[in-house]
Amino acid sequence: MNYRYFSPIGAILLLSSLATQAQSLSSGFMSGRKHGSVSVSGTQEWYESVYLVPEKINQVPIFRRINVQSVSLYANYGITDKIEAVVSLPYVRSEGHASSIITQNSPYTNVREGLQDVSGLLKFKAYSTEVGSSILNLLGVVSLSTPVSNYKSEQGLEYIIAIGNRATKVSTAGIAHLQTASGVFFTGQTGYSVRSGRVPNAFTAETKVGYAGPRFYIDGWAAFQKSASTGTDILQPGFDGDFTATRVDYTRLGVSAFRPLAQGFGLVLGASTYVSGRNVGKSTGVTGGLAYNF
Repeated sequence: MNYRYFSPIGAILLLSSLATQAQSLSSGFMSGRKHGSVSVSGTQEWYESVYLVPEKINQVPIFRRINVQSVSLYANYGITDKIEAVVSLPYVRSEGHASSIITQNSPYTNVREGLQDVSGLLKFKAYSTEVGSSILNLLGVVSLSTPVSNYKSEQGLEYIIAIGNRATKVSTAGIAHLQTASGVFFTGQTGYSVRSGRVPNAFTAETKVGYAGPRFYIDGWAAFQKSASTGTDILQPGFDGDFTATRVDYTRLGVSAFRPLAQGFGLVLGASTYVSGRNVGKSTGVTGGLAYNF
């Protein structure tokens, strides 16, 4: 029985001081030796409401509403049948909508943009077994993310629209992936991320259910993050204007889809929204792109 499907492409979401990358770059699938994919995608994300402590507010401080756009490059490659490498790099533009009175009489700007953080990971298949007519794979992931440009993320309310937190992150995760003979699959993963500077470390988790077949791929997912208690809360006692030091918790729901077109090319689509959080914008985003599988 053939269980090898094309490599699904994860939706690449955005980071800023109030929104963090929500979906994992690693899936439960392995590309196989000398197989992989490359994709270029664009994402549009927006929010007005912000999950603060003790309650959600209906307007972003100073900037009222924030739009975030990005263009992302993603690639994965099977070094062996049991080892896969992934790399991604986004260019991010974060735009606020502060009034002209505020921007003319202060150091604030409504736009920050630039190359953000390059991320690389290695994924290992540690164990595989048949469960009836299905296959269960257990995988491990180690990853590194670090800034590639000199974008700023400093103290001050103007950095609400910073495109990132300028932290280097080292993360590990474990993945359990059940692939059925029909193409339906279930994936769960959990991990821990260590961050540099004042950015709190965090536990991360993700669950996913979907279908991967020769004609299309689709999934629904839920991503979670819980920051260490060492962080601060925006506009609460202990907050000194440094958004990188805040605790960022969230639950985000989304869908992703891939439709093969011709000769290895395919269309990538996705959408997601935050449904709860702490120190994070209640954003909704949509993604579209083109992928090439080889």
